[in-house]
Amino acid sequence: MFTVKRLNHIVLYVRDAQRALRFYQDVLGFKVVEAPSPQAVFLRANGSDNHHDLGLFGVGPNAAQPPEPRIGLYHAAWEVESIDDLARAREALSAAGALRGESDHGNSLSLYAADPDGNELEVFWMIPREEWETRGFGTRRLDLAGELARRSA
Repeated sequence: MFTVKRLNHIVLYVRDAQRALRFYQDVLGFKVVEAPSPQAVFLRANGSDNHHDLGLFGVGPNAAQPPEPRIGLYHAAWEVESIDDLARAREALSAAGALRGESDHGNSLSLYAADPDGNELEVFWMIPREEWETRGFGTRRLDLAGELARRSA
């Protein structure tokens, strides 16, 4: 047996790496680390110490979307540092027209969005572990305004 420490990065096939790059830069604040070509770009999240967290490989504008239901990656989840960061992420995702849903899972507060190619992503804030048992687990409606008010009191 071996130990997996954490997920280090993901790589996505996208139709146009530059279009996807603009989304991940403008909405999520990622920075370019390397760009070996216009259709191969590696990015780092603004709070990460990884070499890169995301790779984008452009495969062309005519790439087919897999039919539903499909096999493959459902979504990538990006954790933010604070609940205030989650609120700012919600504003940015909403402004970009990318926000698709919100959930309170008991252990995390989550926003769900899609990038320009329809790749789903989650931006979440992990609730402090000592609250998990009292909150319970499952999926329920996210009351971000209520959570912000409760935590700022």
